Amino acid sequence: MLQYNQIDPRKKGFIFELDNVLFPERDYQLQVYYLFAHIIEYLETTPAGSELTEFMKQVYVHHGPQQVFDRAKEAFGLDEKYRQNFEQLELTARLPLKLLLFQEILALLQEIVVDRKQLFLVTDGNRTRQLNKIRQVEWNGIEKYFTMYFTEESAPKPDTASLEIILKEHNLLRRDLVIIGASETDQLYAAAGGVDYVDVRDLIGSGRDPGM
Repeated sequence: MLQYNQIDPRKKGFIFELDNVLFPERDYQLQVYYLFAHIIEYLETTPAGSELTEFMKQVYVHHGPQQVFDRAKEAFGLDEKYRQNFEQLELTARLPLKLLLFQEILALLQEIVVDRKQLFLVTDGNRTRQLNKIRQVEWNGIEKYFTMYFTEESAPKPDTASLEIILKEHNLLRRDLVIIGASETDQLYAAAGGVDYVDVRDLIGSGRDPGM
């Protein structure tokens, strides 16, 4: 695994994505499904919350989050009116459990802070949803060192508008930065911006899926 002391010490700032980089996105989604399933059980009595939760989990794992509600609706005969409840939960759910940072990433963040380097969070997606996740992460005090940017306010990756804002607002050069990501989009974002890129799997172990 790549260690902090193996990264060019001349780097002044580190840009992180949120989902599957700081914590597994799955941890958020599965709690949303749990909450939704138990709302349905309370309102309709069937299906059982545990059964619907497990079904939604399997759809998420095998088909992705975009199909979860539609497949659950078809399988269990859910009323279309519940789509709004589901979508609202995805944006604003108050989770039963805190979202935990990858242990290796927490250790890396702590080293960066001790070394007095800058931390940036640049996250794609719906701002309300991403901010809701951020508020429910167990940050261990690291959050106050982050400067956060939501690409919904500039342009989604791989467009480099958010990167240009960071360079300008913090008086940095491209060579001063490292982007840490988990997707092809993150990699393209770094390449388009002329910034070094590190895949999160190199930090948490290549045998681990950051989304799990």
